[in-house]
Amino acid sequence: MIIKSLELMNFRNYEFLDLKFDKGTNILYGDNAQGKTNVLEAIYLSATTKSHKGSKDRDIVNFHAEESHIRTYLEKEEIEYKVDMHLRKNKSKGIAVDGQKLKKAADLLGLLNVVFFSPEDLGIIKNGPAERRRFVDMELCQLDNFYLYNLNHYNKIINQRNKLLKDIYFNPQLKDTLNIWDSQLVSFGSKIIERRRIFTEQLNEIIFGIHKKLSGGREELVIKYEPDVEIGKFEDAMRAGQEKDIKLKQTGVGPHRDDFSFTVGDIDIRKFGSQGQQRTAALSLKLSEIELVKKVAKDTPVLLLDDVLSELDSNRQQFLLNTIGDIQTIITCTGLDEFVNNRFEIDKIFKVVDGTIEE
Repeated sequence: MIIKSLELMNFRNYEFLDLKFDKGTNILYGDNAQGKTNVLEAIYLSATTKSHKGSKDRDIVNFHAEESHIRTYLEKEEIEYKVDMHLRKNKSKGIAVDGQKLKKAADLLGLLNVVFFSPEDLGIIKNGPAERRRFVDMELCQLDNFYLYNLNHYNKIINQRNKLLKDIYFNPQLKDTLNIWDSQLVSFGSKIIERRRIFTEQLNEIIFGIHKKLSGGREELVIKYEPDVEIGKFEDAMRAGQEKDIKLKQTGVGPHRDDFSFTVGDIDIRKFGSQGQQRTAALSLKLSEIELVKKVAKDTPVLLLDDVLSELDSNRQQFLLNTIGDIQTIITCTGLDEFVNNRFEIDKIFKVVDGTIEE
């Protein structure tokens, strides 16, 4: 999989942009707040339909315009594709592949697989469980349409059930309808739990060797899935928690409260690991993501590195750059020193200045 070119119109600080990428390593360099990350955001949107920042479409469209366009040209297994994305401030986005409009945004997932790595990802181990769930969900949604379907339905039911819990406070008779939502929640939630368990097993097979090599053979990392509730006890836990849920006006049981632990030996490095251990584990996690896409999707993802090299010491920089290997990589940075010092091969360089890019 490679991205051949990207065209932007009224996207963030770009009125118009036409970039042609090399199939190897591409570097976007320039000062902060010039628009480097915006290019990666556009690519990420083309792959996942969402901003990696969680931004709304209306916030992405250029301040002086009402709509924005992203056009991404891909090559996958020697077949070329054109992804058109139309963002509007006051309407839902429109997406077309090769001129054919998609009925729903989720149909785009899986066409372009990307791995996005930013300095914020280095905190995925030490930060709260929501970030670890988000990592797992974003990866599984790219790899498994069935998981995406179940997750979307689960989240809709959670929202509807929480709204009902608030309504019960004013109208207690509505309590009788809770069981209907509970049954649906258990049905979709159980499938999510099962798929997350399999995902964790797949990830462990890959991350063990990567982390051992990255830590110089000193550490063996194991990821453990910590479901909030086991499948066999899910329905009973929902029933038992109804009164508490009504009191708190939110759903207290289910995979939306899952977590994942990271242990080295007997140490849970989420809580007791050094910053170095946590960062090494986060890097191992991202590198494992690349290998997982290769294994499950039978495809090479496009790697997006957003100013992450400046956050890593020289050993981790070297390991990351050497591991990239044969996949297309698009890197943002403020300078080229890291690449020159490491004598790292660069295929294309772009200079970014205030919404303009010069090759």
